[in-house]
Amino acid sequence: MALSAPEISTSGAQRYAGRWTRAIARQAFVPMSTDEVEKLLTRHVVRLAEALRADEFSPEPAREAGRALVEANLTEPGTLSWSLRALAERLVDDVVPGLDLPDLPARIIESQAALAESFAAAMRDRTFAQQERISRSAWEARNEAEQALRDSEARFRAVFSDAAIGIGIADLSGQIIDINQAFSAMLGYSRDEMLAINVADLFHAEDDPGMWPIYEEMIDGKRDRVRMEKRYFRKDGSELWTDLAVSLIRHDDGRPRFTVAMVQDITERYALQQRLRFQALHDPLTGLPNRTLFFERLEAVLRDPAHDRRVGVCFLDLDGFKAINDTLGHDVGDKLLIVVARRLAEAVAGAGHLVARMGGDEFVILVADVDQDGTAVEVAQAALRAVAEPVYIGAHQLAVSASVGIVDRFVSDGAATDLMKAADTTLYWAKAEGGRGRWARYDPERAAREATSTALATALPTALGRDEFVVEYQPIVAFGTGEIRAVEALVRWQHPTLGLLSPDSFIGLAEETGLIVRLGQWVLERACVEAGKWHQEFPQARLTVSVNLSARQVSDPEIVDQVAGALQASGLPPDLLQLELTESAVMATGGEPVRALRKLANTGVRLAIDDFGTGYSNLAYLRQLPIHTLKLAGPFVDGMRAQDPAAVVAERIVDALVRLAHALGLSVTAESVETPEQVERLTALGCDSGQGRHFGTPVAPSAISALLRAGG
Repeated sequence: MALSAPEISTSGAQRYAGRWTRAIARQAFVPMSTDEVEKLLTRHVVRLAEALRADEFSPEPAREAGRALVEANLTEPGTLSWSLRALAERLVDDVVPGLDLPDLPARIIESQAALAESFAAAMRDRTFAQQERISRSAWEARNEAEQALRDSEARFRAVFSDAAIGIGIADLSGQIIDINQAFSAMLGYSRDEMLAINVADLFHAEDDPGMWPIYEEMIDGKRDRVRMEKRYFRKDGSELWTDLAVSLIRHDDGRPRFTVAMVQDITERYALQQRLRFQALHDPLTGLPNRTLFFERLEAVLRDPAHDRRVGVCFLDLDGFKAINDTLGHDVGDKLLIVVARRLAEAVAGAGHLVARMGGDEFVILVADVDQDGTAVEVAQAALRAVAEPVYIGAHQLAVSASVGIVDRFVSDGAATDLMKAADTTLYWAKAEGGRGRWARYDPERAAREATSTALATALPTALGRDEFVVEYQPIVAFGTGEIRAVEALVRWQHPTLGLLSPDSFIGLAEETGLIVRLGQWVLERACVEAGKWHQEFPQARLTVSVNLSARQVSDPEIVDQVAGALQASGLPPDLLQLELTESAVMATGGEPVRALRKLANTGVRLAIDDFGTGYSNLAYLRQLPIHTLKLAGPFVDGMRAQDPAAVVAERIVDALVRLAHALGLSVTAESVETPEQVERLTALGCDSGQGRHFGTPVAPSAISALLRAGG
């Protein structure tokens, strides 16, 4: 039979293997390349064909093919089904065509059975092997996890037990579950004693009131961690300051489980911080709070939401302290400051008032809650009494006094800096009033006036350059005839925001700042220019312009040249210019100023004494000066209006002054004439001329021109 069996077709075997490969690829992912699968299957196709045509049939090649499919991971159920069906239907026709054996069907069936059996056995063996590997891996993973857990627990226990910081674990009720030796040692309790304590028992009586609500939020799961500085009482009653960090530990489903607290002893650091804070907030010489701490307390009071609460400040400054330092030395001065600080603290601190040293010899008392009237004053008076007691330092007995500025206001009335600025201003008022041991209370209206004056003083230097000043003229009328003999030049300030300001608002400031010389020269030149125009237009009027000179102008070495220059530039004759000097300015002149007045008089310029009768004139000295006119001070003239005995006295004084002036060859002008009765009495007394509202208020140059045009 072997001689008659047909040969195996190599090409047929390859075609069969190709169809097998494609059938397998259609079933599922194939982990090998197509060529690799086809070579593998071709080899087994040939062996299957050889077994079918062999004289002695053996199903072993079919078993090898089944095992090969599993080993190659060609294990989809459809793969086995196609293989068995194709083995029966195609293998003989494609690979060994013409093969005709009596038992061929039986051989094919047996081959199918052997392939299926080996395929199933290989699948079973592989499944068992995989299960074994999975089981072995699971055991290894569990062993590793248990070992890692044991290692982790050992590390945690080592850290928990040997840590330098305290660690405690508590349940949600606050009961301590576990605690390490460091925490127990910090508080001075044994571990067993600590395990019997609830967290709430460790809260200090002076803890922040908000601490307990924060802890409750944590155990409710609303917070995961909290960190704060907290103090405890040790078992022996001493205080322990700690840096406390508490964390919430949750169940796997997120529910709160317990809390872990880590505590570090910061008692020494806290004490150092307190010492440093004390040094930063207290005066090193006196031990009193310094300005930094004072402002902290003051701002805390001002933040009080109760707007009807009043706060008071007493700002105190020692009188004559510089003289003590200069004469007795700074060592004595420092000891005096220490004594004063102690006395102030003893006098007012007992009532809850804060006493602080602001610097130098300045102290401040904070009255955090005052009555609307009187309390701050009472505190200031108590402070003054305490300071006024004699002080003995070595061999020196010192008489000490102080001045106090008092401010009390509603907490809603301004910031701390505003209040202290007001206190400083009020202290200045107390010192400016003269004497020692005085107090002054803040006056908003006075402060506003002074603030306006300061603003004006600041604006004065540039006001001239901005041409903000104007000159108005008030008529001076002859008694009897009613003719306008002269006009007085009066400067006004056309302020850009405050409007037209009278001389009373700024002349004093100009005197203080020294600007009066420039301003006075400007007024002189402007008045001479206007008077020169009037003289050219109305020469028959012979109108004199009267210009005020300040004491500084009189003392200016260039005053004669300035007057001469103004006259020359304006074309005004010298005898139509009258320069007015105050009585005090005339009496203070001597040397060069007197010579300057005489030079001015020699040029033909007239000189007048303004506000005569208000000073202490030396009549003999006046007689030596080249004065032409006396202007009676307004109070004398004003007194002549009253219908009482005082009016008689005023009239007698005016009568005496007029007689005296005429005896010296001087003319007399009365100021502040306001009523016809005054005109009548002054005329009867022989007064030469007058000015005031009765004759007209100061007006612009054009109004004077109109009067002259109308014939006076």
